Amino acid sequence: MVVRAEALRSHWVAIALTAMLSGCTGDDWKPAFDEVASPDRFENVAIADADDALTFARVDDDGRSRLIAVTAYRDGIVRGIDLSIALGRPLGDPLQAYEALGYDGLRAALAAAPDAARAEIPAGRLTMPLDLGAHHIAAGTNFPEHAGEAGVEDGPFLFAKLVSPTGPYARVAAGEALLDYEVEVAWVTLAPLAPGKAPAAMGLILGNDFTDRATLLRHIDPWNVASGDGFTTGKSFPGYLPVGNLFVIPRDHRRFGAALELRLYVNGTLRQRAGAQEMIWDIDELVSQTWAAAERRWAHRDTQVSLLGDAAVIPPRTLLLSGTPHGTIFAGVHTRHYVGGLTAWLLGGWDQPLSSRVISAYIDDARRAGAFLRPGDRVEIHVDRLGVLRNAIIL
Repeated sequence: MVVRAEALRSHWVAIALTAMLSGCTGDDWKPAFDEVASPDRFENVAIADADDALTFARVDDDGRSRLIAVTAYRDGIVRGIDLSIALGRPLGDPLQAYEALGYDGLRAALAAAPDAARAEIPAGRLTMPLDLGAHHIAAGTNFPEHAGEAGVEDGPFLFAKLVSPTGPYARVAAGEALLDYEVEVAWVTLAPLAPGKAPAAMGLILGNDFTDRATLLRHIDPWNVASGDGFTTGKSFPGYLPVGNLFVIPRDHRRFGAALELRLYVNGTLRQRAGAQEMIWDIDELVSQTWAAAERRWAHRDTQVSLLGDAAVIPPRTLLLSGTPHGTIFAGVHTRHYVGGLTAWLLGGWDQPLSSRVISAYIDDARRAGAFLRPGDRVEIHVDRLGVLRNAIIL
């Protein structure tokens, strides 16, 4: 009896600490906003002037990628210059064009493009705007309000996202997941980045860092969420990284990135909105922190993974996902989940740690409430000067 009493007291201390770390809230799945998207919200995107940024899109024509330098995006129509026609040679990838001509060379080619190179494409035909790898770097809790709602006090932190990106209108399977959205600006490396080097130029693309919160919660370290444990496993399922329909290379990537405003909608209702300038780590700090954590290893599906894999540099076409604002479905663990978990533990559930019982209580409650994304939902992202993502949730 003495041993059991001591164990019980220890677990009461543990649950108090867990509650403080988790920053539990009483929001009860309530969305952060109540704004509804206008009917034409996703049909119009402001495009940067070519003096400030080069904007690219791709469309598939009979199995061949057609590369467009975008000049306007209005009423669901993307207008621009077909670069293969303008340059007189096949071009299907914006990085190839950038590597060949550089910013000013491409700018000059666009200014001199003949009328025959002008193109109009329905936005719904756009595909993934460039080729990307499958090993990416992601930041957690890089927006202060999101860190607060998630109850993480020691962020930001990094983890590996190991999934091949899909296109801007790809469907996302919910399956049995507690499927959550995360609008993110993804920086794209244009050239290899060596240790200690700040990027001279970066591209940008929209991303939705979809997450299975059930898997994530079952694999995190509840005493040190900022360790990044479990994040790769909860976020690296097939289809969990659709990217936007435009790819942008700014002349000044730092200034351009800081001026963006991110907006995500579910079924037409605003769920996330924030300015990119609210990020705690900017792109230079993200790169610096990547090198600081380059030797870290995380358990992921019976193997060990790292931010860079076997690479000695950050390779070209790597995404650096810069974190999401507040307004995700997951907003911390509620007091009732601690009570439910403790009750289950006291009633004989000692075969699992108390933290596991609390997580199970959260997951069971979320499933009953139908709080997370379900088949039939649509998740849409709009960011002026960066593009659109429109993803239907399927079973």
